[in-house]
Amino acid sequence: MATKAAVQSISGLARAMVQHGLLSEYDAETLQGQAQTASIGFVEQMLLSKRMNAAQVAVFASRAFGAPLFDLAGFDLDQINKELVDARIAVTRRVLPLHKRGNRLFVAVSDPANMQALDEVRFKTNLVIDPVVVEDDKLGIAIVKVIETLGQTLKDLVTADDLEVDLLAETGQSPTDEEGNNPDVDDAPVVRYIQKILLDAIAAGVSDIHFEPYEKYYRIRYRLDGVLKEVAQPPLVIKDKMASRIKVISKLDISEKRVPQDGRMKLVLNKTRSIDFRVSTLPTLYGEKIVLRILDAAGVKLGIEALGYEPDQQKMLLDAIGRPYGMILVTGPTGSGKTVSLYTCLNILNQPGINISTAEDPAEIQLPGVNQVNVNEKAGLNFANALRAFLRQDPDVIMVGEIRDLETADIAIKAAQTGHLVLSTLHTNDSAATLMRLANMGVPAFNIASSVILIVAQRLTRKLCTQCKRPEDIPPESLLQAGFSELDIDGSWQAYGPLGCDHCLGTGYKGRMGIYEVMPITDDMRQVIMRNGSVLDIAEQAKKEGMRSLRQSGLLKVKQGLTSLEEIEAVTNE
Repeated sequence: MATKAAVQSISGLARAMVQHGLLSEYDAETLQGQAQTASIGFVEQMLLSKRMNAAQVAVFASRAFGAPLFDLAGFDLDQINKELVDARIAVTRRVLPLHKRGNRLFVAVSDPANMQALDEVRFKTNLVIDPVVVEDDKLGIAIVKVIETLGQTLKDLVTADDLEVDLLAETGQSPTDEEGNNPDVDDAPVVRYIQKILLDAIAAGVSDIHFEPYEKYYRIRYRLDGVLKEVAQPPLVIKDKMASRIKVISKLDISEKRVPQDGRMKLVLNKTRSIDFRVSTLPTLYGEKIVLRILDAAGVKLGIEALGYEPDQQKMLLDAIGRPYGMILVTGPTGSGKTVSLYTCLNILNQPGINISTAEDPAEIQLPGVNQVNVNEKAGLNFANALRAFLRQDPDVIMVGEIRDLETADIAIKAAQTGHLVLSTLHTNDSAATLMRLANMGVPAFNIASSVILIVAQRLTRKLCTQCKRPEDIPPESLLQAGFSELDIDGSWQAYGPLGCDHCLGTGYKGRMGIYEVMPITDDMRQVIMRNGSVLDIAEQAKKEGMRSLRQSGLLKVKQGLTSLEEIEAVTNE
């Protein structure tokens, strides 16, 4: 039973759920904090955490606050008076005016306790507001459809006035490039064009933006769900102005075009949400190629439930990060989601009573409450030196961006053996190969066996678009060849494949999820390590202990209808 003081610190729908025993006081505070950090509503965060579905939340909210429950699926959105809809309020506050009767306006909400949203609609329309509770997922779809009928898109709702660039200039002087031009007085069309490119990328969920100059043309590509796609070919003559503008925003030297440079920039979308970009420039034959990595901290705040772990895998990981000491290793190729996995673990561990220090190259996502250090090889600050400094800083948890050499591995292992929880990454193909990589670096077998407590190998796979995925009939022979067992081919599940629609931009896929190979280091596994067992010996022992390989985890996602067999075969090697 939550105490009165604790419940009073939780507001709205979260408080009602605690009072009715649907959430613990801790879970409610955590979800509420995650929602605020990610700049989304409490209901959206609840659904992302998968603690309740949209229908369950709507039924509870209706009963708890005495507001009528309404099914948007049966409502004709064309009947909505578009003059009563303010697109900006609808999107940012997640409310939708449905029907006006006299001086009363019926407004669809998924959270009837969101008084700020209702007050904004009341102020805008000067009508008496009657909230009706609807399912949050249906409300989100309805808002998008209504906004489209207004001739707007979501990116139009963030205007140039809302878009601020955080320059943090140290001097009041405007820099000039080597031709003497002032990039702060760039042509307005170039400035607006860059803003549109960035906003479109954010709205689409892009991970990287590539600006690429060639001899005869200049192109811009987005990396969406792991796949590069060309989105524009602006005039070749503006390539230098584009590069100069981005370099000024990123506090880079615009007169230096002969060597690569790295920087950061920030877009403040509104008072509660900003997006960081990691900027990298590279001199090429025909100008500077620039790549922007979008670092959206909201993705890390969603919680471990949103990453795609199966329940048993999630329990093993949570048990490991709950241990007072030991080493947890996350492995996989570049772009497999290792950073997000580590940051998600750090976010769980990030409590007032725990001292966390990280050494990264560079720190991609900033976490308040975590002491983050960028390694600087030129200045002599490498991973090993940072680790030595951490051990004099009374740490509880240490995160090392990557174990690259024996010196770093040796210090990290000693830290794990002396009462610290150490998290790090390696670039190997699977869990078994990770142990052999440490051995090949020169780490003694007894040190590996006594320090490593869990290894997670992972890949990112595209999720099928829920709007257009279609059933597929796959021959049993193909299923067996892919790795399914005879027992799996029992006709109790349906495989799906991509089709393509406007929602997924014609690809058939929307978003990505992780597939994992989680290998705890048991006593039996330690015996294999101490005997200097090979990769095959370690893999065989892990199989005996019930570990699912990456391919098996992927096939489970196929059975669940979340992705296609073709996609799993492409991202896993077996």
